[in-house]
Amino acid sequence: MCGIIGIVAKNYINQALYDGLTVLQHRGQDAAGMVTCEGFKLHLHKANGLVRDVFRTRHMLNLKGNMGIGHVRYPTAGCASSAEAQPFYVNSPYGITLAHNGNLTNSEKLKHDLMTEDLRHLNTQSDSEVLLNILAHELQASGVLRKHLGIDDIFRAVGRLHDRCRGGYAAVAMITGVGILAFRDPFGIRPIVFGERMTDLGKEYIVASESVAIDALGFELTRDIKPGEAVFITVQGEIHTYQCAKKPQYSPCIFEHIYLARPDSIIDNISVYKARLRMGEALARKILKIRPDHDIDVVIPIPDTGRTAAIPLAHILGVKYREGFIKNRYIPRTFIMPGQSVRKKSVRQKLNAIELEFKDKNVLLVDDSIVRGTTSGEIIKMAKEAGASKVYFASAAPPVRFPNVYGIDMSTVDELIAHNKSDEEVAKLIGADWLIYQELDDLINAAREGNPDIHQFDTSCFTGEYVTGDISDDYLAHVSSIRNDAARQAIDVDDETLIDLSNNA
Repeated sequence: MCGIIGIVAKNYINQALYDGLTVLQHRGQDAAGMVTCEGFKLHLHKANGLVRDVFRTRHMLNLKGNMGIGHVRYPTAGCASSAEAQPFYVNSPYGITLAHNGNLTNSEKLKHDLMTEDLRHLNTQSDSEVLLNILAHELQASGVLRKHLGIDDIFRAVGRLHDRCRGGYAAVAMITGVGILAFRDPFGIRPIVFGERMTDLGKEYIVASESVAIDALGFELTRDIKPGEAVFITVQGEIHTYQCAKKPQYSPCIFEHIYLARPDSIIDNISVYKARLRMGEALARKILKIRPDHDIDVVIPIPDTGRTAAIPLAHILGVKYREGFIKNRYIPRTFIMPGQSVRKKSVRQKLNAIELEFKDKNVLLVDDSIVRGTTSGEIIKMAKEAGASKVYFASAAPPVRFPNVYGIDMSTVDELIAHNKSDEEVAKLIGADWLIYQELDDLINAAREGNPDIHQFDTSCFTGEYVTGDISDDYLAHVSSIRNDAARQAIDVDDETLIDLSNNA
């Protein structure tokens, strides 16, 4: 899960990129970076940390140019080293930079092909660098000089990239002195939108992971980039679109609507906020159906993503809605923190219970989902320590039983609390007096009501059915071995050791 942005404007865009990345900060808090283009000169800065910490005044002064791209990173593959912060750059051809959100499921084969057949060198373990080099190779295959590079050449290169790459990906790339290219995988798994605004000097264009970045910067949302489609914006400010995939199939990730996206975003023409309201309504109907004689005294959301579903749920149940937890805004999102011990510790730092809302009450806690169960278990413990008589738990999502391989950190079944367990077993493990999950059909209907043209969502983390059709048990085992918490922490330790040695050289 990452956030990407690209802007072609009439004046310097460093501040706009910074502001856009800040709005997209919820999509990645590990690293941030941006690159701007001034004529044929690139200015790049990236590092580990939040946007506000990565970019200082001295960096912003150097980021000159009226065209640029940016990225906020949460690592689901590779390591957390600053060497894997994006955007990535490759010199040949033309000088191309790229920022990417998603995960390539055939990255190992692509790495082999790039190094043995395409004669390209890779510096990191990131599949984003793989995607960049695939794009660069296919552009180079056009065999034309920069001054002769045409829109058709660029779109043909994206088409060949789609033929080679598998998985979920949304990317924005900048061809130095030429323009910005944005494209989406043929299934439309990861989100990306574009918009425009009129200025005294002419039209300016933006692409971003979510519409909130477009709104915040004063642009008007045009639409989502379609599955398999590419959008190219020239440095002069002309926009071109083309369907580059042979057989596109709309299958966006439904977890964007459950948790990842901001509620004020519009993704695939669906209001995230309204979808979450409908999730809460459906969950309330299920509670009334299976527990008509419930003894719930109060509904309390787990901030922030549980709040939108909790409000209509409480209304339909006819019980009080209360804010029982106060959130420390300076602690990152626990779901996207690497390492169980870090997640567990951060829950207590992030949330504080208001005792009077819990004492001697039967409390229904509402959250967006339960993934590893670490956060849920700690919060239930906090509610009971605050004096709750009973603590029930409602998840606006179905049980997460399978890994996600398209760019969300659910890489191994061993870390998913609901895998091969009943609802009662999960309730016992997290300490809830009872637990209720959303029905998958109700979840799909809650999202699809916003856009009936979408006939299928990627729901693989609930069903184990992967929309790309290329995920084998061997692949899942391989992903688990290199991306579980223990493996990634070991990689990070080794990486930091190498950095220290390099600094001492």
